[in-house]
Amino acid sequence: MVWKPRCASYPLSEEDLRGLLKRFDTDGNGKLSKNELKVAFHSLGLHFSGWRAGRALRRADADGDGQISEDEMLELVKICAAKWGFSIK
Repeated sequence: MVWKPRCASYPLSEEDLRGLLKRFDTDGNGKLSKNELKVAFHSLGLHFSGWRAGRALRRADADGDGQISEDEMLELVKICAAKWGFSIK
């Protein structure tokens, strides 16, 4: 079962948001693909989740492999907080 908050109005710690996003690593490779990001963003209540996933991937994927690795996760968390209204405490 996937937890679906549908609300980004409550503060999350950086670690909480990282953990929440990691739950969507469905293939277990330790990285988030564009499709996994799309599902995560949709579950978090963000509109246009496919577009947002592509945009986040282009900004956070430093090595250009098409996936968000553990090392790139911090940049993804910053994007979520700054661009899409997540409050990081």
